[in-house]
Order: sequence, then structure tokens, then C-alpha cells
Amino acid sequence: MWDFGIIDALDILSVATILYYLYRVTKKSGSFVIFQGIVIIFIVWLVVSQIIKMRLLGSILDGFINVGLIAIIVIFSSEIRQMLIRFGSRYQLQSLLNSFGRSDLKKNDDNQWVDDLVHACRNMSQEKVGALIVIQGNDDLDDFCTQGEEIDARISTRLIEQIFFKNTPLHDGAMIIKGDRIYKAGCVLPVSHNTRMDKSLGLRHRAAMGLSELTDSKIIVVSEETGGISLFYRSRYNSELSATTLHNKLLKKKR
Repeated sequence: MWDFGIIDALDILSVATILYYLYRVTKKSGSFVIFQGIVIIFIVWLVVSQIIKMRLLGSILDGFINVGLIAIIVIFSSEIRQMLIRFGSRYQLQSLLNSFGRSDLKKNDDNQWVDDLVHACRNMSQEKVGALIVIQGNDDLDDFCTQGEEIDARISTRLIEQIFFKNTPLHDGAMIIKGDRIYKAGCVLPVSHNTRMDKSLGLRHRAAMGLSELTDSKIIVVSEETGGISLFYRSRYNSELSATTLHNKLLKKKR
């Protein structure tokens, strides 16, 4: 008889955790149907080869499973990459150092930069100027925000409005704020494939969601079509925010 011990319990728990995480990732990316099919085939193989022990059908399924592992890596390459990025960003050394109070980000007790940022968002909202602004948290963004021009300037309302002014070279990309300074502008963010998002949301909103799924950054989007202000954080977002509400949410401590 099979002796069930602590190692077996941990084994089952580990597999269940991995399957649950894959379920969540594929549910967001729209590839859940493929994931279901793979799980069903795996269960059939397990029953045929390990329980019933049908030799001919089991050998056929064995070969299919061996080849299927490579196919799974190809099919779910983006999901696997997202999973690795999540682990790398959430548990990176920088976050560990920050938990002990050591951070290379400049801490600013003065909230003037938040006032200037919110003021700029309100002005751009009234003029219907599109904007995508990322406020870096503990997770480093260098692996996610490609291209872009380094700015390294103090945050000011006029500078933000100038960068996102229509037809300027950097207005289509994302602005990265690190500490109390504008770090980069014109950056390209990873786009989310979350099927639950409102279909009316544009590319800026999907880029904001994509980065919020991978990091702890707060991302502000000003819609070019409606002028509405949205804030993305931890795979969630609030839309049609007033300047006061946006200000309060930006100052709110991370949970």
C-alpha cells in the first residue's frame, strides 16, 4: 500500500499551486481553452498509462506527452515569460533591501511633485491630450520599459504637458517617474491581453494594465478621446477619476 507522507502532501500542494497559477494566467490571456485541453489530455494519459496500464494506447500517449512538452513551451511562451518576470520582479534583491529600509530611490517627504503631476493630468484631461505616466514602486522597470529617452529632470507641470503635447516626438510613449524626478519619456510598455478589460479602452490603457500585471508601479492614463483619467495598480484600475481622487490615491500608502 502507498505510504502517504509529508513529502507527498508537499508534492501535491506544489502541483496544485502551479496549476492554479497557470489557470489564472491563461484566464487573463485568453488561452484558457487550450489550457483545459492540455489538462484533459494529461488526465487521460495518467489514467491510461499509470492506472489502467494499457500498453499500446499508453505508449502512443507517452510519445504524445513527450512531444507535447515542447509544444506547450511554444504555445505558452508569453505566459511562461510573464511568470518568470513576475517571480524575478517581485522577489528581486532590490525589494528585499527596501524592506530593510535601504533603497536607491530618493525618498521625498515633500509632496509638491504629486501636486504638479496631478495638476498636469487635470490640464491634459481638460484639453483631451493623451498621456501615459508610470510611477515606479519597489520593482525596477528597466526590463519592462524599453526604448525611450532619458530625461532626468525635476517634475513640473509644464514639462509634463510639453512632453505629451500632440505631435511632439515623445507624446505617444510612456513617461517613467522614479522618486521625485522624471526618469525617461517615450518608453514602450508591455501590452496586456486581459480579455476582461473593457473593449472600448485603447492601447494606452492596455499598456498600463500590462505593466500593472508585472510590477507594483502606479500608472496614470489620460484618455485622448474622452479626457478621462484612470489609475492602474496591481492588475486593477479606476477610471473617470477627479483630480482630487487621483491625488489621494497617489499619496495612499501601498498595501
